[in-house]
Amino acid sequence: MKKTGLLLLLCLTVAAAAQQADSTPADQAAPQNTQITTGTFPIERIQTPTNADLYCGGFVSKELMPNANFVAGGLESPNTTKFATNDTIFLTGQGYQTGQKYQIVRELVDPNRYELFAGQHSMLKAMGQPYSELGWVRIVDTRGKMAIAQVEFSCETIVPGDYAIPFKEKPAVAFHLPERFDRFLPSNGSASGRIVLAKDFDLLLGNGSKVYMNIGASQGLKVGDYLRAVRTYEADLRDPVDSLSFKASASEDTQRYPPSIEGHMFSKTKGPSIRVADMPRRAIGEIVVINTTPTTATGMIVFSLEDVHVGDNVELDPQ
Repeated sequence: MKKTGLLLLLCLTVAAAAQQADSTPADQAAPQNTQITTGTFPIERIQTPTNADLYCGGFVSKELMPNANFVAGGLESPNTTKFATNDTIFLTGQGYQTGQKYQIVRELVDPNRYELFAGQHSMLKAMGQPYSELGWVRIVDTRGKMAIAQVEFSCETIVPGDYAIPFKEKPAVAFHLPERFDRFLPSNGSASGRIVLAKDFDLLLGNGSKVYMNIGASQGLKVGDYLRAVRTYEADLRDPVDSLSFKASASEDTQRYPPSIEGHMFSKTKGPSIRVADMPRRAIGEIVVINTTPTTATGMIVFSLEDVHVGDNVELDPQ
């Protein structure tokens, strides 16, 4: 009898709890914004940078790196001119001590000299000199006129003439949990800049690509911050390739008055005018900052919904 009474009491408790849940007012439910839909909030899964990403990203600096210490050759010179991990190399210059670590960098120049967007060269000149980070070495012998070093890690091959600068530890980037990505978030007035250059002088970029931006520590940026890459449809209109789609006809034969876009008439009839400038800007990816100077930052694309372009705008992500 006691067991039956306890069972009945349990059933009544569960039923009461269910009734209370059903009677919860709608305004106490999870908050919703009627101006957005789940279609504008895909879930982003962030790619966390590795040590190789942090130490191989490269940078742009107004302050030129010292060039007195540089790679002169290696154990197999002159038959070998490219060196990698575990190779023995010779360094010219002063101040070396056994056990010290040096970072090997390369002062870069683009042999193609092609502008990926209007004003890119002047903007890059204002940012400073781009450098590639090639790896690091450890000094193992200083008894001769040249220091002997072993390559402990190489991002890419090291060649004679590359500079050796004192090695500095880089802070790790914290793991980022998946979250909703607001694709049409309006500008929030946060620190903003532009992708002026990409590693290896690439144009079309995706997850893992390294980019150099004209925004830095002076604007409050720090390693581990996330930037949102955004693009307007006006930028597509100015792009020599994407603009072709704007110029192509998008009308149907059954439309009495086909529209026009920014003066590109699809028909001689009087149709509605579509203003590309009024279209909302779209967020296309997420960039994490892996290195900063006072006026520049190196970032790694950790999430992208489409190709990121050199020339795209970036702004500090409020999330």
